[in-house]
Amino acid sequence: MTGDRMNTTRLRTALAASSLLALAACNNSGQDSADPEPTATPSATGTASILRPDVEAETAVPIALEPLSATVGFPEGGAELAAEARAAIDSLLESEQVAKGWPITLGGHSDAGGNDAANLRASEARAQAVADYMVEKGVAESRITIVSFGEQNPVAPNALPDGEPDEEGRARNRRVDIVIAESGGLANFEAEAEEDDAPQAQPTETLSETITKAVTPSD
Repeated sequence: MTGDRMNTTRLRTALAASSLLALAACNNSGQDSADPEPTATPSATGTASILRPDVEAETAVPIALEPLSATVGFPEGGAELAAEARAAIDSLLESEQVAKGWPITLGGHSDAGGNDAANLRASEARAQAVADYMVEKGVAESRITIVSFGEQNPVAPNALPDGEPDEEGRARNRRVDIVIAESGGLANFEAEAEEDDAPQAQPTETLSETITKAVTPSD
């Protein structure tokens, strides 16, 4: 009888040990399946990142706006804007510089075909035509400054080596230079003139004298 009891006790002990081992295995299996999967976290650039949340993505550095410049030509003479000129102005008006309200400076130019007074009037009329078109498109008139240079700052020769008129060069000189800069003013034109590699005519008067003539009514 005593031997049977010992065998029964040993059997119960073995069964209990087997049950504990099976329970432990089930618990480990449940923990493995319950582990959370790594999730993507949004980065500063808007795309998903698998980096840890405590790792910050690099932030893009904003690019500073530069002054914007363009040239509108009047190759046929006069002061009427051609379709190409209007398209060029329209493109400028879509720029961020214009949207930010930066000042606009218009430098009018002529060829050397007439006398000084006539050339100044022609260059002013061309700059005014550009200004009027910009105002028509919604630009505040107070943002626009007009400067008349006449024939003073050519970008191409007005005459051939033999002294005859250079018609192609004169057509290029009939233009309006547009500068859109946060600072505004004449300094933008003066800086461009210093960097210009095109042939330059010898000025017969200072810039201040030219501007005085442009704003002073003729007799």
